[in-house]
Amino acid sequence: MHVTSRRRLLAGGTALTLAAGSSRRPAAEPLDNPLERLFEQILSRDTSIDPLAPVAVPAPAAVTEGVAEVAGTTLWYWDTGGVGEPVVLLHPASGSALSWGYQQPVFAAAGYRVIGFSRRGYYGSSPLDHDRPGIASEDLHGLADVLNLETFHLVGSAQGGSVAADYAFSHTERCLSLTVSSNQFGVVDGDIAAAASRIRLPGFDDIPVEFREVGPSYRARNPDGWQQWIELERRSGLTDSFRQPLKNRITEAMLETLKVPVLVICGAADLLTPPAIARLIAARIPGAELVVAPEAGHSVYWEEPELFNHAVLAFIGRHHAGR
Repeated sequence: MHVTSRRRLLAGGTALTLAAGSSRRPAAEPLDNPLERLFEQILSRDTSIDPLAPVAVPAPAAVTEGVAEVAGTTLWYWDTGGVGEPVVLLHPASGSALSWGYQQPVFAAAGYRVIGFSRRGYYGSSPLDHDRPGIASEDLHGLADVLNLETFHLVGSAQGGSVAADYAFSHTERCLSLTVSSNQFGVVDGDIAAAASRIRLPGFDDIPVEFREVGPSYRARNPDGWQQWIELERRSGLTDSFRQPLKNRITEAMLETLKVPVLVICGAADLLTPPAIARLIAARIPGAELVVAPEAGHSVYWEEPELFNHAVLAFIGRHHAGR
C-alpha cells in the first residue's frame, strides 16, 4: 500500500522499527519485510523537510452507521463494508469512533473492511452505568458477533489498547493480529507497572488532557491540528475518569503467553507510555515488533498518521488469514 502525500514519508524524523530483543539489523541482512523497508526509507530521509508539516485529514470513505445491541447496552459504530479482512479500531479514552479520520479512508483504500465503534459512555453509544459498567472487551465480542466477524485485526490506541489486549487474551482464536499504541497492555504488576507508576507526577491527571496526550512538538508545529484533536476530544462524550473494567488481570507473565502477532507503537515524547516502557512490553511478547514515532506524544495515530498507517498496514499485511 502506497499512501501519497505532499511530503515524503516521515521526512526529517527518525523512527525505530525492531523485533523485540534486538538492537539493530546487521548491515548484510536483506530487507525481508515491509517494516524493515520502512526503516530503510526513514534512514535515507530528506532532513530539509519538516516531519510535522500539517497533513490534512483525508476525505472519509463511505460507511454504514448503526447502533448494535450487545450485553444490555447499545454501541454506535461505522463500517466501511466490503469483502476485505476486517480491521477493528479501538479509540483512546480521550476519543471515540470519530477519532480515526486519518486511518479509516487509508485502511479502506488498502482493501480492508474498517470498523470503528464508541465504547459505553462515548459518542453515540449508551451512557456508562457505574454500577453495571459491563466489560469493554466483551462488548467488542458482542459487536463482532452482530457484524458477523469471524476473525479480524485489532488496532487500539491508549485505553483502546488495553481493551484490545484484553480481547486478545479472551478470544485469541478471533484475532488475526494485535496492534497496541501508547498503552501498557493493561499490565498491573512487575517492572512495567512499576515504571508506569514512577513517571506519573502527583496531580498528573489534573493536567488538561490536550497537554497530557498530545506531544509538545505537535502542539508547537500544528496549532490547527491540535485544535481539531481538542474538538474531537470534546465531542467524545467522556464525562469522568471512570473506565469499564477488563475481563483479565493482565500480568507480565501473561504477555509471554500471547499467541497473536503483536505490533507495539509508541511516541518518543509520550508522557504515559514512553519508549522505555514500550520496550519492556515488546521484550515480553514472543515475536513482538516495536515502532517508535520520533516526534509524537501519546496520540501517535493523530500526530504522525503516515508513520502509524504505514507501520500498521505493513504489519497486518503480513498476518492475514491463511498465512
